[in-house]
Amino acid sequence: MLRLAVPTRAETFDRMREPLAQRGIEVSHVRTDERTVSLADSPFDEYDAGFVFPPRLAEGGVADALLDVPWVNDREAILRSRHKGEALAHLSQAGLPTPETVVVSNPVDEADLRAAFEQFDPPVVVKPNATTRGVGVAKAHDLDSFLGVCDYLDLVHDYRATGDQSFLVQEYLPDARDYRAMIVDGEYVGAVERRLPEDALASGQWKHNVHRGAEATGVTLAPEKRELARRAAAALEIDYLGVDLLVTDDRTVVNETNARPTIDSATKYEAGFWDDVAALIETTAKSK
Repeated sequence: MLRLAVPTRAETFDRMREPLAQRGIEVSHVRTDERTVSLADSPFDEYDAGFVFPPRLAEGGVADALLDVPWVNDREAILRSRHKGEALAHLSQAGLPTPETVVVSNPVDEADLRAAFEQFDPPVVVKPNATTRGVGVAKAHDLDSFLGVCDYLDLVHDYRATGDQSFLVQEYLPDARDYRAMIVDGEYVGAVERRLPEDALASGQWKHNVHRGAEATGVTLAPEKRELARRAAAALEIDYLGVDLLVTDDRTVVNETNARPTIDSATKYEAGFWDDVAALIETTAKSK
């Protein structure tokens, strides 16, 4: 039986264990953070492959060296997707539609921030470059509010141990529908639409992250949107990828990507989803 190392024990881990076991893959949790690790005597068992590189990159690097396994999504794949500005730059250069975006590398003069803001029709969205689950994402309706958000980011970035000192300023697409398309080994395998409950919308919420209260519903994407998601994964050269699409009445853009996407209920994906995931893991193990 093939043994798969999974560093994060969360929804995806729980959902993948049984269907992958049925396909000859044993899923094991390999804890890489909040512990001590002796370099002289590795605490890790032997595995054939790893699923996605650990979320804490420094500790993940230690575990990677000791485990010595190929990853479905390795460190480079995680970084390419995790840094939103880099991902959008790659996608834009590949000719894919993305939101209008300005990347700000702190520190910059207030004049530069004003110039960035003036490129957009307010409101604008301000995003930390490397956070997930909507953490730190803000909407600014006017220049003073925008500069205030930037002031808070300055305080964070002033801490010398902060590795990433950049953030994004993006156009806001009102009433856009939010989809997460799943790509496995270069092929589209299903999608969900993320919607906020009506009471959340009425209260002024606008972020569609599931961890912020949105509900994920399985949907069938139109062929052109499937192809857009597939092209995004190909441009980033990432085998297992969540591609976030924002769809308005006249545009579809790739908003973000996630190389560590949460697997939802398999009923929300195409038939054969787990067969495709298992095949990708087996191919990865053979690459060692």
